[in-house]
Amino acid sequence: MKNAKKHLLVAILPFLVVACGPKWKEAEKEGYKLVENTDGATLGYAPESGIQILTVDRFAFKDLNKNGTLDPYEDWRLSVEERATDLASKMTVEQIAGLMLYSAHQSIPGGGNRFFGPVTYNGKPFEESGAKASDLSDAQKIFLKDDNLRHVLITSVQTPGVAAQWNNNAQAFVEGIGMGIPVNTSSDPRHGSDSYAEFNAGAGGRISMWPSSLGIAASFDPALMQQFGDIASKEYRALGIATALSPQIDLATEPRWSRFDGTMGEDPKLATDMARAYVEGFQSSDDGGWGYQSVNAMVKHWPGGGPEEGGRDAHFGYGAYAVYPGNNLKDHLKPFTEGAFKLKGATGMASAVMPYYTISTGRDTVNGENIGNAYNKYLITNLLREKYGYDGVVCTDWGITRDVSSVYVFEGKPWGVENLSVAERHYKIIEAGCDQFGGNNDMDPVIEAYQMGVKEHGEEYMRKRFELSAVRLLKNIFRTGLFENPYLDVATTEATVGKPEFMAAGYQAQLRSVVMLKNQGNVLPMKEKKKVYVPQRFVASSKNWFGIATPERNEVPFNMDVIIKYYDVVEDPSAADFALVGIENPNGGVGYEVSDSEEGGNGYVPISLQYGPYTATFARDSSMAGGSPMEDFTNRTYKGKTFLASNTTDLDLVKDTKKIMGEKPVVVLVRVSKPMVFAEIEPYASAILVQMGVQDQALMDLVSGKVEPSALLPFQMPADMKTVELQFEDVPRDMQPYVDAEGNTYDFAFGLNWGGVINDDRVKNYK
Repeated sequence: MKNAKKHLLVAILPFLVVACGPKWKEAEKEGYKLVENTDGATLGYAPESGIQILTVDRFAFKDLNKNGTLDPYEDWRLSVEERATDLASKMTVEQIAGLMLYSAHQSIPGGGNRFFGPVTYNGKPFEESGAKASDLSDAQKIFLKDDNLRHVLITSVQTPGVAAQWNNNAQAFVEGIGMGIPVNTSSDPRHGSDSYAEFNAGAGGRISMWPSSLGIAASFDPALMQQFGDIASKEYRALGIATALSPQIDLATEPRWSRFDGTMGEDPKLATDMARAYVEGFQSSDDGGWGYQSVNAMVKHWPGGGPEEGGRDAHFGYGAYAVYPGNNLKDHLKPFTEGAFKLKGATGMASAVMPYYTISTGRDTVNGENIGNAYNKYLITNLLREKYGYDGVVCTDWGITRDVSSVYVFEGKPWGVENLSVAERHYKIIEAGCDQFGGNNDMDPVIEAYQMGVKEHGEEYMRKRFELSAVRLLKNIFRTGLFENPYLDVATTEATVGKPEFMAAGYQAQLRSVVMLKNQGNVLPMKEKKKVYVPQRFVASSKNWFGIATPERNEVPFNMDVIIKYYDVVEDPSAADFALVGIENPNGGVGYEVSDSEEGGNGYVPISLQYGPYTATFARDSSMAGGSPMEDFTNRTYKGKTFLASNTTDLDLVKDTKKIMGEKPVVVLVRVSKPMVFAEIEPYASAILVQMGVQDQALMDLVSGKVEPSALLPFQMPADMKTVELQFEDVPRDMQPYVDAEGNTYDFAFGLNWGGVINDDRVKNYK
């Protein structure tokens, strides 16, 4: 009997082990270990971090704080709310202060520049250090460890594989520190198109290439925008990016604004539908909810950065003011409140919001403060949080707490609170209802702000206030699965980012983003193998925001290796069947010139949307806003002043080409980043196509007739600069549009196909 029991035990032992043993298994990966729970979460951890795996109820959990017990925040079976609340309650003030930081721009590997300073590895520049491209820089180690920072903004990466390995290095570095909070990496939009690149349906790339958001909006198809978000989010997560500092859903009601091309156009309904689709695509995993393919969307810029006075941008003090001559804040809120905050999928609403730098003049109806949006308690607490019920993360735009010395230098952007100290600015932002400081690697001013709050309100109040922000921030990290497995398989990353089907989808979107404005005599499509003349384009010298100069040059505006696959290129115009002219919209300046100030003016000049000289005869006698402490006047008018676009030679190029081609067709392809006055060039063009960031190959597929144009204008093209000056910065579609020689009006929702003016369901729905 005893032997029988023994044999029975031996027989059933394997089944008992299966039934009662651990419900997880572990596998070795390159640089980390992967733990798979049966019917549970997959965990990833680095052995060098020192954390252990706990087995509770036969499941595996990460002991992130190394206390030997399963804390609620470590229990992946609990809700995100429970876990975030538990962890926030356990964190020190210093740890929460670090969580409230969002790093300055980080390239991989780091190189540094005049504005952001030098980047070192073991005390040496990268090239001299012997470090790998995926290693952490000295500064990164400091702000991750000493400042408790966990939100990192990355810019350029050497390769997708390097980005993945850097992610793993960063996650292993922080995993063993404090509470084991993972890094939440973010990115500005990175899916733009290289115009010179060639597309091959069977080939991949560094990352899929798409038109700008404005270009996708020109499709008038929210489903296309959602497809972009779905694909881009998969590539982001493969790069280690769990938060997108996008979409930019500012309503583009001011045509002169330099950030117009990052928007989704000027129409409230179209922009709202596109904003919702973008966020849905980024945040929803394959099952429609949060998951390992989800990317937090940080919609920007609350309450809408579009109505900049005179089109001047708020990255500089000369553009600090948004104005509302039409008293129309409501339209600017719609892409947020009716789009990004009302998703159809399970993620519900955009997980983060970024206010713009601007002072939304006269909008604070409670306190009457004219200060930068992130400092304004009415805009953040009363309007965003209380009226519209938003309880996600609010993160300031980058660098708003730093000092600034003049209205025309690229430094800090503390508009309206220039007189406060750096710590006082942090405190005012916290009191306004924000959770996070963009572009700040330093914990100290956040701690100072905490102490100010303790002095004013007491310790209990400030601790509760900090925990409130901590919970919001932590929820976005929990939702995306980073606490369970923040590690990447480098080979999978390299196979995912820029995979052929993603490249193909982006290319198809490019084809759907190009608007045909003119096709006189149906000169397009132009049959392949005809002879084409392509004149060179002169590009004037310029400086970017950081003061880095680009010398003047002559350039061929297209990749001729692409052009010759469609047409026979000839250098003699008389031998050509048609001309192909590539230009850009007028570069009409930023609205401020130091030289004007030095000559006794106020520094303010017009921003022009035309190539030829423009005199601001119809500008306001007095600006609607002003009063910077860096200026001794309040009237920023530029009335009567004249400005000439830096690329006026583009106009000359079109006119000269028409002259030498005579009656032969002149096809003009214009890269537009904002509206422009077509009256100057339309009479000299046989056909006009406008594009918002596509490959030359896509343009040739359209010109040659391989694909029919289908896009529509997501904004108006003005008849002249008078209508630009008389329109209201805050009101959409209030300009007189240009009417061409064929009687077509370049209005919102206008576009041509081979059959003429498009008048389909998209036009009926949105116009």
